[in-house]
Amino acid sequence: MTEPYKGILPIAPTIFHENGDLDIEGNRRVMDLMVDQGVDGICILANFSEQFLLTDEERDQVMRLSLEQVGGRVPVIVTTSHFATRIAAARAKAAADAGAKMLMMMPPYHGALLKADEQGMIEHFKAVTDACGLPVILQDAPLSGVTMTVPFMIRLAKEVPLVRYFKIEVPGTANKLRALIEAGGDAVAGPFDGEEAITLMADLDAGATGTMTSAMIPDLIKPILAAHAAGDRKQAAALYARVLPIINYENRQCGLRSAKAVMKEGGVIRSEAVRHPLTPLHPKTREGLIELARELDPLALRWGK
Repeated sequence: MTEPYKGILPIAPTIFHENGDLDIEGNRRVMDLMVDQGVDGICILANFSEQFLLTDEERDQVMRLSLEQVGGRVPVIVTTSHFATRIAAARAKAAADAGAKMLMMMPPYHGALLKADEQGMIEHFKAVTDACGLPVILQDAPLSGVTMTVPFMIRLAKEVPLVRYFKIEVPGTANKLRALIEAGGDAVAGPFDGEEAITLMADLDAGATGTMTSAMIPDLIKPILAAHAAGDRKQAAALYARVLPIINYENRQCGLRSAKAVMKEGGVIRSEAVRHPLTPLHPKTREGLIELARELDPLALRWGK
């Protein structure tokens, strides 16, 4: 797939052994699973990848093994967010040199209060794109605590043209996507949603051309995008209604642990461990997730068996 990128670009989980060490073989198997799920691209080292629990050395290791395992079968998007512009730019260059096709970045922030102003953000993203020459998907999410208005995002896209993709996952996503598309025109190459596709239908109706979900059921979500793009909204809505219970359960009950649980149940990986201070799913919560998954029979639940 070449630009403009669209479709389903899920977030890959980072796989650990029970003792918390990186599971190299498990991570390789996840890459193969995701390609077999029919994804249009794979995003690594994102928040749903537990990127905030990895050392710099581990980040580099995961990036390189992921790109090597995918081997160009689909584009790989590398998340390179950091508060320090110098470090974000260095991460971006390393990703480009290793073969990444796109970056995903949040605006620079640290904790609840350290944030750049609008001019600082523009300078930050310009330095990053100058270092790598790759397109960037800007992640607009509450986690950063940074409010980015539509006029600012359009200004950013025009002053730093490689920032031309936008992942919107804030309250009222559809309205913000619609306003971004209307105001941005050709500067917005790819309007995406996230949050496990919890608002997917509204966002597609608003003009989203893709979604960045978890890696739990992308094979069941992709047909929704295909039907909607083909003009068959009724079919898209019916397909969405079928998977919405598990999307809601993932979004509201499990978070980043859901994909790992389903993959472990399906024999893809040996351990669904998350790194402390994150905690495992409660057994009853996990039981509810797997019950919903069995009704849908996604590829992740049977790939390794």
